[in-house]
Amino acid sequence: MKSYQKLTTAVPQPAACWVEEEGSASTPASRGKLTPWWVGSGLLLAAVLLSTVTVWVLRQVSGGWPGPTPPPKCLLVPESHRFDCYPEQHVVVTQELCESRGCCFIESPPPAGGKQGVPWCFYPPDFPSYTLESLNQTALGLMGLLVRREKAYYPQDIEMLRLDVEFETDTRLHIKITDAANPRYEVPLEVPQAMKRAENPIYSLDFSRNPFGVLLRRRATGTVLLNTTVAPLIFADQFLQISTSLPSRFLYGLGEHRGTLLHSLDWSTLTLWARDVPPTESFNLYGAHPFYLLMEEGGDAHGVFLLNSNAMEVALQPAPGLTWRTIGGVLDFYIFLGPDPNMVIQQYQQVIGFPAMPPLWALGFHLCRWGYGSSNETWQTVRAMRNYQIPQDAQWNDIDYMDGYRDFTFDAQKFASLPSLVEDLHKHRQRYVMILDPGISSTSPRGSYWPFDEGLKRGLFLNTTQGQPLIGQVWPGFTAFADFSNPDTHQWWLENLQHFHAHVPFDGLWIDMNEPSNFMDGSEDGCPPGELDSPPYTPAVLGDSLSAKTVCASAKQKASVHYNLHNLYGLMEAKATASALIQIRGKRPFVISRSTFPSQGRYSGHWLGDNRSQWKDMYYSIPGLLSFSLFGIPLVGADICGFSGSTSEELCTRWMQLGAFYPFARNHNTQNEKAQDPTVFSPAARTAMKDVLLTRYSLLPFLYTLFHRAHLQGDTVARPLFFEFPRDVATLGLDRQFLWGRSLLVTPVLEPGVDSVTGYFPRGVWYDFYTGSSVNSSGEILKMSAPLEHLNLHVREGAILPTQKPGITSEATRGNPLRLIVALSQSATAWGDLFWDDGESLDTFERGSYSYLVFNVTQNIFTSTVLHASTEATEVTVGTLSIFGVREPPSKVLLNGQEKPFSYLDNQVLTVGDLGLSLSQGFSLRWL
Repeated sequence: MKSYQKLTTAVPQPAACWVEEEGSASTPASRGKLTPWWVGSGLLLAAVLLSTVTVWVLRQVSGGWPGPTPPPKCLLVPESHRFDCYPEQHVVVTQELCESRGCCFIESPPPAGGKQGVPWCFYPPDFPSYTLESLNQTALGLMGLLVRREKAYYPQDIEMLRLDVEFETDTRLHIKITDAANPRYEVPLEVPQAMKRAENPIYSLDFSRNPFGVLLRRRATGTVLLNTTVAPLIFADQFLQISTSLPSRFLYGLGEHRGTLLHSLDWSTLTLWARDVPPTESFNLYGAHPFYLLMEEGGDAHGVFLLNSNAMEVALQPAPGLTWRTIGGVLDFYIFLGPDPNMVIQQYQQVIGFPAMPPLWALGFHLCRWGYGSSNETWQTVRAMRNYQIPQDAQWNDIDYMDGYRDFTFDAQKFASLPSLVEDLHKHRQRYVMILDPGISSTSPRGSYWPFDEGLKRGLFLNTTQGQPLIGQVWPGFTAFADFSNPDTHQWWLENLQHFHAHVPFDGLWIDMNEPSNFMDGSEDGCPPGELDSPPYTPAVLGDSLSAKTVCASAKQKASVHYNLHNLYGLMEAKATASALIQIRGKRPFVISRSTFPSQGRYSGHWLGDNRSQWKDMYYSIPGLLSFSLFGIPLVGADICGFSGSTSEELCTRWMQLGAFYPFARNHNTQNEKAQDPTVFSPAARTAMKDVLLTRYSLLPFLYTLFHRAHLQGDTVARPLFFEFPRDVATLGLDRQFLWGRSLLVTPVLEPGVDSVTGYFPRGVWYDFYTGSSVNSSGEILKMSAPLEHLNLHVREGAILPTQKPGITSEATRGNPLRLIVALSQSATAWGDLFWDDGESLDTFERGSYSYLVFNVTQNIFTSTVLHASTEATEVTVGTLSIFGVREPPSKVLLNGQEKPFSYLDNQVLTVGDLGLSLSQGFSLRWL
């Protein structure tokens, strides 16, 4: 262990000492270059001094300061580096209030449009923080003791903290800060336990002793990824705050919010507190994902995950810098070093868990609406879809199927034929999914509604502080809320589903309203006074209260109080629901949840909530689905054509084209609006919708293989372009296009009244998916024809896509011949793979009941190699091989040495048909 004094500026500062962790990458030349408050002291100090002089001159010109001149230590802090000392909402921060906290007060002009701006009240460089009193080696890393000698300004300041650092892998670092003397609530999430210390980490870690701070660098580049000395650490019982500098402005993640994929660091605050509200910019939405991905200069990437489920906000500022604020739990950070963005997301999922493998039918087209009104009307829609031969795998019902909106019931009059409808769906190899809410009706006469009676008897509902079931109001009226943190509730949930399945044999479940949503704030009796419902600090939540449109934070649950568990409610319900489906059906579960939390991909997918039938909502769905790819929930999509409001034929056609490339594709509509399923539109629009769904179904083998890779190792399915082109800065802000996997580029039309679209094509050759014609891009924006019936799709050079002749269900498609699309690179090579199993059995990969093939092209020879085989593959044939980018017309084509007829077009596409090869047999095809 070595220590050394840091170089200081003229700013008055506490003694600062950097402690170098043994084996770190620091060199003598790099020592002393970081002060506790400023990174890269030379340039930044110059900027600070310039800023100070400029401010001083301006003040003199304008007649001086409005009050007493701020102390020099305050003037030295440039605006972009002012970390907010008074973040409370709806408080007019005066100089007196600010200085009572020991902070600097300098007024700044308010920004236009009522947005956040530079904080007037900010920390001075010498604001008291914790001191690192000791630091000792452990088997996995380090353990330290942090001491605060001066109280901060929130109640129940914790004076002594324990620091645990574990070098878990060469690319993963775990830093945890908690109360040294008393246990605190921690998220009950299963995480991997490191067994030995990383031997060759690609990061180095140093500490500042006073004030305490963490400095994390990437060894290869020296880039500083975290520097937490930029503002003081505060750790009170109900206010935990830590800030860091960021190495760039390219920040993603931190959900669930509506906005662009790339976050603005212009003084924005993102709140994480699950809330039922139609997706709206700047609001905290349905789920909480305290994880960010950051792209560094030069194309490297890292990620940071705060394992904390309490109400939280993340403040972003242009320094660039970031502040985590949470009101409970501990500071439990995982840092993932990548170094490329794909690897960061894989490393994140190694901690939270890889997503479940969905059944194949989950990847087909789903149709739903609230307001079918009856099972017969629902059935008519299904028949119309079949009549027009439009692909559909699943029919859904919203809450109108229920009797009085009560779970586990169906309306005996309007939905009397529901069991027959489900039977008919199954005969046509289609599936049925219905909605469930966690609010259980509490007003039925005793003995008439088993779910409530039995839940009450077993004590399975959220309780008030007085120990009685908390009663709120949802669709059926007054309701109690199931406590999914109690394992006994999972059994009760299973029994209810078993009873219902005996009458209506559903195939999947849609769990809604699970933030949990409540039409009352808190309960029918409000919420009691106290520090849980009225904490010392409330993050910037919609409604300004933790109980706004949900239950009281003080509600009691089996595992803890709702204050700690609120953001986990949807996750816990999804876990119970997936488990029940497995026990009932014995097959892979299909669950779609509105509220989500890290690790939810193991149990469910997600839809982006109650969007509107507007063009901007269609656009916002792309950053939404790409963000959930980062969060480890690849089975995601938005309500196609919009949920609320009335769609137009043009909007719905364009949205069906985009939605056909959501990993989870469902058209859903609200009540009292005109129908928007494909059958109700003009023949031209209906045909366009049908065609794009057939395109999706043709790509099911490719999509299914992508989901296998997601399940196996955490690959993303829908993918931002910068994941594949991290060194191309033009891709860093793109969120109007996306990729499936690494090789299929989707460029949708997102505006009305146009017949063309522009899209960015990274450097390389891209082939038109439909024709095989190529474009060789130098990294440029191209304008393409996009009539209403056309969606632009392009295949990246070097890829091989397994496709299939589409049927109108995924099962019908499964039996059809495969067509392998080869997109040759400029060096005439290509690669692809295919995962194939029965499409629905549990753990097929883990049990070895699958086939896996690798396709390769080199030196004009295509080879299909079977790396693992199962019986299902014997039932499928490879029918056609289409090779894009064959520069010279071949004279002959040999299949396993035998000559085969072929066609060759002027756009350099070679096609060999009528192959009739069993998928279970390897083969080679050569062209001369």
